[in-house]
Amino acid sequence: MDKFNRTLRGYDPIEVNNFLDKVIKQVEIMVGELNEKDEKIARLEALSKENDMLKQKLDQYRRTEETMNRAIMMAQKTSDQMKVAAHHECEVIINDAKRNANRIINEALLRAEKTEQEANMLRRNISIFKRRLRNIIEAQLEMVEEIDHVEL
Repeated sequence: MDKFNRTLRGYDPIEVNNFLDKVIKQVEIMVGELNEKDEKIARLEALSKENDMLKQKLDQYRRTEETMNRAIMMAQKTSDQMKVAAHHECEVIINDAKRNANRIINEALLRAEKTEQEANMLRRNISIFKRRLRNIIEAQLEMVEEIDHVEL
């Protein structure tokens, strides 16, 4: 602390005024520093709030990402299950088609055999019919010739 010289009416007013000017300057500097620190604190608090908001948003995005990843995994699992089911259904349809094709082929072969047997039977019947018709016609011709031999 400064000591003031004494004058007639107390302390030296110039020294006191100089001292007060120094004190005022120091107080102004301290007030300015304090204001700067207050501004820094306000900026840091704003940054802290912004940081907290960003952390909250980041947490929200992480939760959303986890949810989406779970949804994607479920969709993949469902897709795989659908593929397996479709493959199984495809095999069932192909096996049914093969059985139906074999049945149709067997039925066609049986019909073809039956038709061939009927055709053979018709050929035999036609052959028998021709032979009988020929025999009848020959017998009729013989009768006609006998009529020629009969004297009237």
